[in-house]
Amino acid sequence: MKLPTPLLLLAVLTSTLSAAIPGVKMPPEDGKLRIIAFGAHPDDCEIQVGGSAALWARAGHHVLFVSVTNGDIGHWREAGGPLARRRKAEVDEAHRILGIQGVVLDNHDGELEPTLENRRTLTRLIRWWNADLVLGPRTNDYHPDHRYTGVLVQDAAYMVTVPFFCPDVPAMRKNPVFMYYTDRFQKPAPSRADVIVNIDPVAERKLDALGVMISQFAEGGANGNASLYPADPATQRQRQQQVRENFSRRFKSTTARFAKEAALWHPGTDVQHSEAFEICEYGTQPDRDGLRKLFRFFK
Repeated sequence: MKLPTPLLLLAVLTSTLSAAIPGVKMPPEDGKLRIIAFGAHPDDCEIQVGGSAALWARAGHHVLFVSVTNGDIGHWREAGGPLARRRKAEVDEAHRILGIQGVVLDNHDGELEPTLENRRTLTRLIRWWNADLVLGPRTNDYHPDHRYTGVLVQDAAYMVTVPFFCPDVPAMRKNPVFMYYTDRFQKPAPSRADVIVNIDPVAERKLDALGVMISQFAEGGANGNASLYPADPATQRQRQQQVRENFSRRFKSTTARFAKEAALWHPGTDVQHSEAFEICEYGTQPDRDGLRKLFRFFK
């Protein structure tokens, strides 16, 4: 499996709006929502918004996940092209399970920078997808790739409407809503849950999708070791179940952390697993009704 080079991807993005990104089909103009989510690595979007994505997809809306790097150093045993191809195959299967589309940009893992060229690429992608909602990480995070993905998404939040920035892809007439994934970092300010989504109806599907990314979770990614996932099939099954239970607790902890918000958005519902999102100060500023139009999962 050959990954597209940055120049190839750029050529695709700048040729015509109807030209397909390799492996991605442009959705029809059918009045459905268009959501684009950015993550630094092939697993970030899937962790942060995989449940909401599955709910959107189930309702016929169009979701595109973008990994801004190829994840080519995200393992303790292997790296480079073989790992990038392995992670691409894993995340492709995760997207199939969730019912969405995805693209992996060929930037090296651990080396992402908020360059002008990367800003142009993200701006073109948002315009090309004609996004109603753009999701990404906050800019205060332990991983530089996460931080700079957040910076690049923020930088695109205004530029998507500027006609003579990347004029090869027409500027958007509307400014999308930009939102952050929530996280546990406290400085300069903790995450706020402006909307919280009950993902219980698709929790098993999300856990299935995360489960196929063996390199990152069962094997432990960059900080794993051989003892986590030995060749014994019985031990591997135990490890996969452990990973699944860990993620289930993680998504339940989001509900517990934002219990007041969960009660407001889902009154009378015993929410177990959830995802929460914060409105970015850039882009269109939705009110509660505006959020309901984007997150159409509420009674």
